[in-house]
Amino acid sequence: MVGSRRVDAGRWSIGRSAVMHWPHLIVDKSPHPCPYLPNRTAVLPMRLPLAPLNGAQFDTCLANGDRRQGILLYRPECPDCRACEPIRLDIEQFIADRTQKRMFRLGQTRLTQTVGRPKVDTQRVQLYNLHKRLRGLDMGDGHATAADYAGFLAESCVDTLEIAYHQDGQLVGIAVVDRGHTSLSAVYCCYDPRVVGLSVGVYSIMAQVELCRQWGLRWLYLGFYVAGCRAMQYKARYGPHQRLIDGQWQPMDRHSVQPAPARIA
Repeated sequence: MVGSRRVDAGRWSIGRSAVMHWPHLIVDKSPHPCPYLPNRTAVLPMRLPLAPLNGAQFDTCLANGDRRQGILLYRPECPDCRACEPIRLDIEQFIADRTQKRMFRLGQTRLTQTVGRPKVDTQRVQLYNLHKRLRGLDMGDGHATAADYAGFLAESCVDTLEIAYHQDGQLVGIAVVDRGHTSLSAVYCCYDPRVVGLSVGVYSIMAQVELCRQWGLRWLYLGFYVAGCRAMQYKARYGPHQRLIDGQWQPMDRHSVQPAPARIA
């Protein structure tokens, strides 16, 4: 997650990349401190498609390592680091472990799940800020406003959905996902960490796996796996999975982790 990093819309150029065969604007490609690893510089060119992407186009973006933030797409182009590895589950091969199965069963009995278009309201913004604060995920960007939340999650250039989780009528979790023709991309999940006896985060991933099966989607993209970043380590627990390394999707066993990559000379 890039979080709510603000981009300078005044710096842009028109492009048509080799892996994105439709016009887009390069909105911002300025270096900035890495949000995942200390003492690293990140370059994440933010690209604005000139028209909404259809499902097949978005599948291509995901397969090439793209993520979405608001109406923009990005993928790392850091000059001296390759730590960010896009990670995905092949729904036909994924096998949940005992904990994941247990959390899914427990969530089905305790949570009510609804799927619809993203909403922006006080309840959701408060939950987003609570999640960041209690899980130590505040990267110095401060308290998010409704406009921040909308710009990060609800505004989109693709088919975006919200999965809301309620317990006893109380909103306890939100997952925002993007849907392609054969893919589902987990954009962001926030939840109340004070919920006792249930990992809403684990349940949410398992619920997304189930939605992929119901909708006939082959891939569930989980964003980036970043070796050395504690907040990203949980993704390796879902397997088998694939990670995009040097332009190729590589199969990985569950819990396959690596030390933080050294800088590229």
